[in-house]
Amino acid sequence: MQHFTGITQVVGLAAAEDTTGQRLPILPLWGELIFGLIAFAILLWVVTKKVVPNLEKAYAERTAAIEGGMQQAEEAQQQAQAALEQYQAQLTEARAEAARIREEAREQGASIVAEMRGQAQAEATRITEAAQKQIEAERQQAIVSLRSEVGRLSTDLASRIVGESLHEETRQKGIVDRFLAELEAGQIQPEKVGAGATGENTHAQGELDLGTADGRDA
Repeated sequence: MQHFTGITQVVGLAAAEDTTGQRLPILPLWGELIFGLIAFAILLWVVTKKVVPNLEKAYAERTAAIEGGMQQAEEAQQQAQAALEQYQAQLTEARAEAARIREEAREQGASIVAEMRGQAQAEATRITEAAQKQIEAERQQAIVSLRSEVGRLSTDLASRIVGESLHEETRQKGIVDRFLAELEAGQIQPEKVGAGATGENTHAQGELDLGTADGRDA
């Protein structure tokens, strides 16, 4: 609008003449002025029809590109936030799973310890029972052996004392049972059986020798 006002003023000055009727020297000729106006109008039309649309198009594309970049950045940020939330959820789940595994391992360890303790107790009981059975068997075997030995010694001793044979089964069994009854009642110490039997044998042998000597003297 200011350019148009300036052009109007120039045209007014070109039309003005001094009082002498001469043209101002700084003003162009009418032909140059009209040609300039036409050229300016053409240039203005070209700028309006060609340059301005291209500029507007470039501006629109640039704006769209900027907005698209901002939208992409926002989408990327949203995706990153979603990925972060997913990672945090997975991390929480992994921690819970690890805690559950540790708890199961602890329970299984306690169960295994209890089971092993029970097995050890059962094995100890079995070994104790087996040892007791073995001891009982050895004791019975010792009693049988002692019974046989005591019976033999008692029979020999009685035979030498009373001067008769007690090899009959009934007499031998009675002597053995009586001796074992005294042994179980504590009247005879087991460790003194051998010594006592030996002493009695010696005493009996002495009496027999004495009797033999008396018989010879008579």
